[in-house]
Amino acid sequence: MTQTSATLEELVDQFSRLPGIGRKTAYRLAYHVLKAPPEAARELARAILNVKEKIRSCSVCFNISDDDPCPICGDEERNRKLICVVEEPHDVVALQRAGSFDGVFHVLGGVFAPLDGIGPEDLKIAELVTRAKSDVEEIILATNPTPEGETTALYIAKLLKPLGVKVSRIARGLPMGGDVEYADLHTLAKALEGRTEF
Repeated sequence: MTQTSATLEELVDQFSRLPGIGRKTAYRLAYHVLKAPPEAARELARAILNVKEKIRSCSVCFNISDDDPCPICGDEERNRKLICVVEEPHDVVALQRAGSFDGVFHVLGGVFAPLDGIGPEDLKIAELVTRAKSDVEEIILATNPTPEGETTALYIAKLLKPLGVKVSRIARGLPMGGDVEYADLHTLAKALEGRTEF
């Protein structure tokens, strides 16, 4: 039997399903929504619905965007001969914030995870190979320095090497087991500058 409102408990349950949100934080969020003006709650609900209804995958790099192609792929000032390969869209955001990369991106949509049934065919690797066959000079592999990220990077490097394109790996400015998304801006900038060729 619930100690509070069943309606509030439902909101707490929904918040607690989000990654990194435990029950205690879910309760704080739910009480915040409860105390907020009705318009603030409507704006939150509208923003959540908009994310699901308006965001799409860029047909070029597979980053998320409201437009297709995404603003990065549509920017004529970007160096299209330089492609940085990342695991997820949030990695693009982190590298963009570093402000030291003027090329374009390619989002894989994850990394190899055999225990979860994720292999090469589940990622945007074939599309990367197709892009590499165009006028590309270098592909920077910026997967996270985890065993899965390293395995994915090695697999991609072996596929790309025969195409004659330079394949490099971001430098070890990121700690092993760390995520690109959470690295500080200086570390990301140095990791890009100090990348090494496979």
